[in-house]
Amino acid sequence: MTPLIAGNWKMNGLLASARTLAETIAAKVAGATRAIPEVALCPPAALVHAVGQVIEQQAKGGQTVALGAQDCHPKEKGAHTGDTSAWLLKDMGCRYVIVGHSERRADHGETDATVQSKAAAAHAAGLIPIVCVGETEAERDRGETEAVIARQVAGSLPAAATAANTVIAYEPVWAIGTGRTPTVPEIAAVHTQIRALFAQRHGAADGLRILYGGSVKGSNAAEVLAAKGVNGALVGGASLDPVDFWRIIEACPMSPGGAP
Repeated sequence: MTPLIAGNWKMNGLLASARTLAETIAAKVAGATRAIPEVALCPPAALVHAVGQVIEQQAKGGQTVALGAQDCHPKEKGAHTGDTSAWLLKDMGCRYVIVGHSERRADHGETDATVQSKAAAAHAAGLIPIVCVGETEAERDRGETEAVIARQVAGSLPAAATAANTVIAYEPVWAIGTGRTPTVPEIAAVHTQIRALFAQRHGAADGLRILYGGSVKGSNAAEVLAAKGVNGALVGGASLDPVDFWRIIEACPMSPGGAP
């Protein structure tokens, strides 16, 4: 499987800075002289179209950056002020959409059932959802990591999820933006659990990409991405720095420890 490095810009960037950042990354990807992982950029919804235009302009026969979004609504259309449908994201050129990020779960009260409905909408629109799961610090300290992951994987993935149409991102909530990361054995253990859970419910999981997210940066990327079961990364803050983001991309092994 081809690893995936996805940049989640969160609520950052203005039009000019977003174009500049996208141009820099897309040009590096298009000009890569060796095999690199698939790269996706997930800007705020209002910037998706502009970033997509930049990506299209920068594609010159080399590898192209994929466009992604940070959320979608479960419905195709309707009276849902402020929301964005998966079908509109697809129409703007998106390939991926993040659903169930811990910040959506915490800030907007999203449940596993909500996340599942958004992932199903992504599938229906022809998008690949990046479904996020992960435990809080309190849950980790109580020894509940395995139970939380089992509940979220079971509740957040639609019945139609397959290794080809779905990506899962393990993001321990306590590691996001804190500079802390689990140990490599801890990361490997959760990724192994997720793959086994997916196989039990959805069939073959050999080709399933499971990303790690949570304070991934250039300085720790090589160690994290080499962990067993890891098929790439969902990168937050470091994706806003083109130099550090590129270090993460280059650190990603093309035959990762993620091979089950």
